[in-house]
Amino acid sequence: MSGERLAGKVAIITGAARGQGAAEAELFAREGASVVFGDILEDEGKAVEARIVEAGHTATFVRLDVTSEDDWAAAVRTAVDRYGRLDILVNNAGILALETTEDVTKAQWDRVMDINMWGVVLGTKAVVPEMRKAGGGSIVNISSLSAMKAMPWAAAYHASKGASRIHTKVAAVEYGSDQIRVNSIHPGAIDTVMINEAYSEDFLMQALGRVPLGRMGTPMDIAKGALFLASDDSDYITGTELIIDGGIYAG
Repeated sequence: MSGERLAGKVAIITGAARGQGAAEAELFAREGASVVFGDILEDEGKAVEARIVEAGHTATFVRLDVTSEDDWAAAVRTAVDRYGRLDILVNNAGILALETTEDVTKAQWDRVMDINMWGVVLGTKAVVPEMRKAGGGSIVNISSLSAMKAMPWAAAYHASKGASRIHTKVAAVEYGSDQIRVNSIHPGAIDTVMINEAYSEDFLMQALGRVPLGRMGTPMDIAKGALFLASDDSDYITGTELIIDGGIYAG
């Protein structure tokens, strides 16, 4: 897939050294964007940058801890200094922890919330001034089906993704007059390292049995949804949710 749906646009993508974020970085670059993408996994991130550049597209990897205001400021500076503007943010970075409400500790809860929710807030705060200068923009928050449908584990993860879901709506209302659109994506069972490390093969097979389309999602399935929300194809869509789950939520 290649085209020019993001021609002339500049994007920041977080958590992009692997999985969904890497797929988003590669797809956005193929679609004409200049991409600044970040992660704390530096070796993997540099490898993704090399693939994109070798394919003839434009991308820069930066070390980005989404809980660090300094890292966010540096990422925005990189985007503006190298590419002249900032139009798109994809808040993709996140972690999954499986502690139940009874088992979770304050430290575990805070770590999940800091990355999955506070990181989204910091990213929004960091990019909005430059998006205003550009005359608008698009922020895409990668939430989860766990923000829509409760399961008896991962209490902190569910809470963080639910918070991201409602924060998306708040930001959409706050920044609509600036022509900054804010939407969320809610993936279901996606074949990523994070999911495969967290769950057993038996659990994943059971989950697959609940997917009406009969397969696990891929990182590119999510990237294509993010591309739609980042592009002008969705220029009258803000404050809404795009569920990409193969039909699980429908059942």
